[in-house]
Amino acid sequence: MMAQGLLGGRRLLSLKEMAGYTIKLIPGDGGATKSICLSARRVKYGVATLAAGALLFVGATGYAVYGALTNANRANEIEELQRVGGIQQEQLLQLSKKANALQDQLDQLTQMETELRRISGSSVQEDGPAGAADGQEADGTHGGQGGPHVSPDFQNVDATLANLEKGIARRRESLLALKQELEAQREELSAVEPLALGAPTTTPSIWPARGTVSSPYGLRWNGTDFHPGIDIANDMGTPICATADGTVTAAGWNAGGYGNMVDIDHGNGIMTRYGHAMQVVVTAGEHVRRGQIIAYMGSTGFSTGPHVHYEVRVNGTPVNPVGYL
Repeated sequence: MMAQGLLGGRRLLSLKEMAGYTIKLIPGDGGATKSICLSARRVKYGVATLAAGALLFVGATGYAVYGALTNANRANEIEELQRVGGIQQEQLLQLSKKANALQDQLDQLTQMETELRRISGSSVQEDGPAGAADGQEADGTHGGQGGPHVSPDFQNVDATLANLEKGIARRRESLLALKQELEAQREELSAVEPLALGAPTTTPSIWPARGTVSSPYGLRWNGTDFHPGIDIANDMGTPICATADGTVTAAGWNAGGYGNMVDIDHGNGIMTRYGHAMQVVVTAGEHVRRGQIIAYMGSTGFSTGPHVHYEVRVNGTPVNPVGYL
């Protein structure tokens, strides 16, 4: 009956399951020995638990080591990227400084050429605005600038350097051409210098009016027109003066496009002409002195605005008046 009750409540353990292990604990002082009995199933579960714990420990330790190594590698990569980035930034800074230096050089060459052409009365080159580098117009009175902000990089800095180097090369070629042009003018003027010896007051040597050279001597308008003098622009009514002693040979209206005009014979084959005047205040046959007012600036004849058209002729041939200023 008892066996049946046990069988009804739970199953009977097999002999293998009932086998176990006994651990004896023997004290070192000779005391009573203690025994601990462990079933095979408990030992098996204990060993499995220890094995699983060991595996988890090894895995966690390996992951921690891997993570530490990975973080160290990432830190090294970041440090290397920062180092390379710093080198690139330094190189970009040096290139930007070079571009600024080239821009300054181009600006100086452009300003020098513009001033030389203004003084000599030579035509201004049309390869771009003279002040495009610094935002100024040709007369330097405007300086508007704008556009989006774009950080410099190697591509746009390299392109800027290439354009600046091309601009400097063009400007040097233009200055060389200007030098040759001025040398030719000097040779041309040297041919008439003997005529002026002994008669300095009868040789044109001053500006006929205050103002700005608005059109130089020589070819203009893309070579479609030859300008036999220089145009000096200023306000309407600006005084126009004789540039040397001489005798007025013409004073009044000219139908050939000069409008109100004055011609003065200075002797030795030299004469001067003053065109587009608003009012002429001398008469033909009158003797005038250097600096004497002969007319007032206007815009008569073929003219687009108030200015004086000034010519110097030697034996009837127009020459560059700049050589007599």
